[in-house]
Amino acid sequence: MTAGQFGDLSDFAVVGTDTGVGKTVVTAGLVGWLRAHDTAARAIKPCQTGYPEDDDARYVADACGDEAASTCLRRLEPALAPAVAASQAGETLRYDILRAGCRVELDRATVGVVEGIGGVRVPLAGEMDVVDLVVDLGLPAIVVARSGLGTLNHTALTVEALERRGVTVHGIVLNEYEAADVAERTNPAVLASMTDCRVWTLPPLPVADPNRVPAAVEAELPDGVFPTN
Repeated sequence: MTAGQFGDLSDFAVVGTDTGVGKTVVTAGLVGWLRAHDTAARAIKPCQTGYPEDDDARYVADACGDEAASTCLRRLEPALAPAVAASQAGETLRYDILRAGCRVELDRATVGVVEGIGGVRVPLAGEMDVVDLVVDLGLPAIVVARSGLGTLNHTALTVEALERRGVTVHGIVLNEYEAADVAERTNPAVLASMTDCRVWTLPPLPVADPNRVPAAVEAELPDGVFPTN
């Protein structure tokens, strides 16, 4: 597959319904997939908390086998929402600087992928949440969610929060999908009906071996997962 076969690709955001739903794995898979096909995609993490135990940008770089595949603008040690982590650590975290840094990195990449922090209403900096950054950067969003019982409410509310602010939701990825019970088997179709969004499923991936993730994501998702201009 060549870069041109993806169409005129847009920058986009990968956001989640919550923390731990698989945003980083999906980001790594999509960025690595594009880079494997000659598109210079780059993941942009506005702020990493829980560092150094958690380092999403490092995971993406490892998955892609290239330091240039990702960048992180700020790292904070407390494993809390960024605004709260900065306060607890006695550090200053300015929204305007994060926003400007994201714009610079988006301009540098052929395709820029901004990975969110937790859910879309997580406090980012000052009075601004993650959703504010997605809005201000003018990015379409891919929503990553859990697959099982409870995801209908969380995912529909996330889509609603984004669309209410004018964000185009390109689609939903239900992560670690195993069709293990009735709820999980019916969730994709029900969510598509509830949100009028495309819904894709990803089975459990080899997350402990990052460099296998891009090929696994490519094998499971269609080319149409990528937003286009």
